[in-house]
Amino acid sequence: MMSDDAPLRRELKTLIVNRLRLEGLTPDRIEDDAPLFGAGLGLDSVDALELVVGLEQEYGIVIKSHEIDKTIFTSVRTLAQFVADARAGRPA
Repeated sequence: MMSDDAPLRRELKTLIVNRLRLEGLTPDRIEDDAPLFGAGLGLDSVDALELVVGLEQEYGIVIKSHEIDKTIFTSVRTLAQFVADARAGRPA
């Protein structure tokens, strides 16, 4: 089911920029479907761990280590879907 998660995507972009201290990048410059790792934002595994902590603190969700993978952290859109599901109590 597709929901309008635009507000959540905006929040996530802000969290990414602030939490990871991405100098010179503003949330509105992050594309919803841009890769977060590698060629996209260029995040690395340290950034991923920092992001997990931020998501858990911000949204009151628990992200298990086996859930931290490329499918969830592909883009802001996939991250928003994961957070929405976790908040609704749906398994990843």
